[in-house]
Amino acid sequence: MFLLNNYYHNNTDLIINIPGIPAEFVTIPEYITVHLDRPDEVAENITVPFIDYIKNVASSELYPTWPENALRANIHAIVSVALNRYILEWYRSRGYEFDITNSTQFDQAFVKGRGIYESIDRIVNEIFNDYVIRDGQVIPLFTTFCDGRLTSCNGLFQWGSVDLAEQGYTPMDILKYYFGDDISLVENAPVGGVGLAYPGEPLMPGDSSIIILRQQLGLNRIAMNFPAIPQIAPTNGYYGESTENTVREFQRIFNLPVTGIIDKATFYKIRQIYAAVSKLSELVVEGSIYEQIIEISKDAFLKGDIRPGVDLLQYLLSVMSVFYQSVPSVAITGIFDEQTRVAVIEFQKVMGLPATGIADKDTLNLLIRAALGIFSTLPPKEVYIPYLRFPGLPYRKGEGRESPGILIAQEMLSYISLAIPSISYISEDGIFGEETERAVIAFQQMFGLEATGVIDEATWNELSRVYMQQRYGELQPTL
Repeated sequence: MFLLNNYYHNNTDLIINIPGIPAEFVTIPEYITVHLDRPDEVAENITVPFIDYIKNVASSELYPTWPENALRANIHAIVSVALNRYILEWYRSRGYEFDITNSTQFDQAFVKGRGIYESIDRIVNEIFNDYVIRDGQVIPLFTTFCDGRLTSCNGLFQWGSVDLAEQGYTPMDILKYYFGDDISLVENAPVGGVGLAYPGEPLMPGDSSIIILRQQLGLNRIAMNFPAIPQIAPTNGYYGESTENTVREFQRIFNLPVTGIIDKATFYKIRQIYAAVSKLSELVVEGSIYEQIIEISKDAFLKGDIRPGVDLLQYLLSVMSVFYQSVPSVAITGIFDEQTRVAVIEFQKVMGLPATGIADKDTLNLLIRAALGIFSTLPPKEVYIPYLRFPGLPYRKGEGRESPGILIAQEMLSYISLAIPSISYISEDGIFGEETERAVIAFQQMFGLEATGVIDEATWNELSRVYMQQRYGELQPTL
């Protein structure tokens, strides 16, 4: 029977390496401190959200009636100037207690308390975390600009950008016209920390992920200070009707387009308001948003998960794909990606569960039972298991519940027992009973491990090594 032999040997190219985050990267600050005069003049320092700073400068420097491509090019320049000052600590490294000034002789205009033009507000919401770099460099370019009529500079002419836009130049064409062809635009840079950036596409009804769970928890915390915003229930990472209604009310209160979709502007406005109300809060019992995520997701896997056990889930879903045509096979990467979410949804549909894309307790239980039903009909020689990471928690006798990790360990032990008679053959049931404990102890004794009868990380790794060596004749690459 071809079962998992075909899957494993025909899809080894699916076990991929995910590129890491570069050693050097720029994070957009959530706040920036502005000195309201020339650097050496005594004046007020004001700290404002970075996005509001960009809106203020753009409304102070630009005209809202200009062509949109000109506005976008100029806003990219404004963002890049601010980031260059902030990242290089241009003023702080010289002993000042601010990041930038509002003097146009040194930096760019900022007017405390001024209004924001609607067109500029909309554009900044979209591109406030995009910035210009010189190719081969990391630090945002100090994109000098001036009006180009009353003053000139070795940089972008603001009125000249209007003329170029009217001739059909794109924002990037305009920037390259003034700064050269060897520049690029970094888009959607992380804000306030790695992993907290807008995911690149709107979050909308029907989606599910850890990012959505984080937004749900943030909105529920905001609702404590803004009672008109309804609490989301349940908070499980699935974007359902309750989440959509809450997002709509949040958008209405904070003057965003009321769509019920978390687009880039809504995503970062949630971040901004959550940070503000959290700093004001004295509710220490609330716990951090990260603690809540850990608690909620301890019995479930969501898109974005990289915890041990995701590769077990992916393997079992790929087993299901052999027997259920609608369930797609997935790459065993250990990363819960969109491909995995789709496979979970299709499995849930087959089993009559709510199609959330969340591998919750009910989904995992049915997945284990379905796998048991398949494995119980096959001899160990017809089941092929790829390398799977240690699931994270030790397995021991008496846990009394079915587990995918125990099921996989039993399959590996059963295959190993064919070549090592001192390790007794066991029936695969996904439950750690006495029969499994005896087999584990025998394996540990045979391979020089402490004979505890517990499948800890060392035992799991050795079990995988011996299984791979016997099954495939050589060690397989790890994830």
